[in-house]
Amino acid sequence: MTTEQRTFAVLVDNEPGVLARVVGLFAGRGYNISSLTVTEVDHELGLSRITLETSGTPIVLEHVKNLLQRLVPVHSVADLTSFGPSVRRELALLKVSGVDKNRVESLRIADIFKAEVVDAGLEHFIFQIHGEPEHIDRFVDLMRQLGMVDISRTGVAAISRGPEVLLK
Repeated sequence: MTTEQRTFAVLVDNEPGVLARVVGLFAGRGYNISSLTVTEVDHELGLSRITLETSGTPIVLEHVKNLLQRLVPVHSVADLTSFGPSVRRELALLKVSGVDKNRVESLRIADIFKAEVVDAGLEHFIFQIHGEPEHIDRFVDLMRQLGMVDISRTGVAAISRGPEVLLK
């Protein structure tokens, strides 16, 4: 059976231990999370949104969704992939060291990818880039060849394009 990548949006109570329970659900069964973001989305109601990406067979992914729905602090679980196209964005910071030709080339490529220089020194740049994860992956691959020495990525934030609603 083939594996698929899925993006889940999980609305939970914003309280200590909730993220540990969600992550523990994956770890306890040997499932991997390839991207994970968490933030409070409704201060008044005390709700947070967990957006996570994972992969597996369709049966395993359906099992994951069912397990998430049964956790006590979970209000709703949406498989954004099943809704159809969704908007997925990520932010990354990349530190690139280099001088001379590599320095000029990294600036040229950053311009093509619409990456912004947020810090610079005589022997380094720190670029900020945002967009679809695949767009960032392509930029990272090029910067590795030009002297990338560090990277920090936020993880994917995603929302469905259709009328489906996670917050009720």
